[in-house]
Amino acid sequence: MPGDPADLIGKTAAYMAARGPRIEAALEAAMPHCCALPGPLHEAMRYSLFAGGKRIRPLVVLASAEAVGGDPDPVLPVACAVELIHTYSLIHDDLPSMDDSALRRGRPTCHVAFGDALAILAGDALHALAFELLARTAGRAGAEPTLRAICEIAAAIGTQGMVGGQVLDLLAEGRPSLARFGAWPTDHKMGVYSIHRWKTAALIRACVCSGAILAGATPEQLADLTECGEHLGLAFQIVDDILDETGDSGVLGKDTHRDAAGDKLTFPFAFGLERSRAIAQEETTLAIAALAGWGASADVLRGMAHMLLVREG
Repeated sequence: MPGDPADLIGKTAAYMAARGPRIEAALEAAMPHCCALPGPLHEAMRYSLFAGGKRIRPLVVLASAEAVGGDPDPVLPVACAVELIHTYSLIHDDLPSMDDSALRRGRPTCHVAFGDALAILAGDALHALAFELLARTAGRAGAEPTLRAICEIAAAIGTQGMVGGQVLDLLAEGRPSLARFGAWPTDHKMGVYSIHRWKTAALIRACVCSGAILAGATPEQLADLTECGEHLGLAFQIVDDILDETGDSGVLGKDTHRDAAGDKLTFPFAFGLERSRAIAQEETTLAIAALAGWGASADVLRGMAHMLLVREG
């Protein structure tokens, strides 16, 4: 039995409270100090990284490693790396040439606080530091699994992952047609799946897989976790779309209703709010079902799926 959702959420909340400080300490240790040259760049990097994010992606890396019986300590650099990648993507997404957002995590976005040029460079530097951390993991987890994890993450953020998804998202603004995608479906209900699978779900899937790879997952375990991560990532983005329509900006820490104002192709646009909620539930159910043959070691991942579905921020 998958367990009671409330119990699983409680178990996951306790896990996050226990692992969160370890992630914060590791991030602090990895980041250059503001006193080191070039100080303004390091200040901008730290401003965005330590703005109070929930650290979902690094927590998923650790939880997947522990789900297959691994020690979380050797995978901490990878957990930090994916958070650096996520933060760099937020800095760039917020730029005037992209989503033009003024608020992120309850305070001015990086380009508002430091200017466009320094924000771009801060994102670039976080991206570079992420791969330095990934490479260093070989000393803890071994060269072969580290290379596999690096390939998994790199593919998830490239042209057919996070960056490619952002491009499709930009191309879909205005919503008259998705024909500009070439071979991509012209039906917007298919197109929104394509955008979100690349833009958001790919990196979350890579977080689930990379932790497990480094912890010695079997091919069968990795197949289950890959399926779980794909559905978990898609459910996460659908809920994000819904919250942009219905959420409180004070709780979310960012401006709401920006998707509609920017004429974005989202699940609420394609399916309506009620159906979008149902699809998010369906994807969550599929994520949990992928772990049907697993015992209590996967409870945190199950609880994470339930928690992300009902989140308000």
